[in-house]
Amino acid sequence: MSSEDKKNLFNKSNIKWIIGITLWTFLLSIIFSIITENLVKNLGILISFIILLLIIVIGIFFDIIGIAVTRAEEKPFHSMAAKKINEAKLAIKLVRNAGPVSNFCNDVVGDISGIISGAVGTTLIYKLVSTYGFKDITLLSILITASTASLTVGGKAFGKSIGLIYYEEIVLSIARFMNLIEISFNIELFPDRKKSNKRY
Repeated sequence: MSSEDKKNLFNKSNIKWIIGITLWTFLLSIIFSIITENLVKNLGILISFIILLLIIVIGIFFDIIGIAVTRAEEKPFHSMAAKKINEAKLAIKLVRNAGPVSNFCNDVVGDISGIISGAVGTTLIYKLVSTYGFKDITLLSILITASTASLTVGGKAFGKSIGLIYYEEIVLSIARFMNLIEISFNIELFPDRKKSNKRY
């Protein structure tokens, strides 16, 4: 790492990102925890289990994206951009912003998924106890917690392999999705720094 890179490691934009993402993670964790817990309380046990599995899958999915973006390089997408493929430009921006993107996908979404799955698992335990009258709450709690943890860890281990092998296809697919959002809502997800701040 060059001296210039070291100086830019904790520049103002990085500090703003760290503070901003910390606050957003805090708020989103509270919001989604409240929503999912209340949702699970009002639904049946089978649907609650499906919601728990869905939360785990979301965490694994975003983990794959974070790994793929970190692994990818710009070079293949430059040739695509030269052919006027719009999503290739977004793919380049994803790779250039690999740090924040992987932080959001792996840490923010991953941690929120872990928190919510734990909360949903706890609610499920009480639903099972109240519905079927399980006496050994400790054993039930251990089983659900262990199952949730093993599915999360095993799924992420499998997902990492996918992210490391098919990183180029994954990044391009995410770029296509982002391009669709930009066109549909007339927004720019990765504003050009040169346009937004001429000093850089």
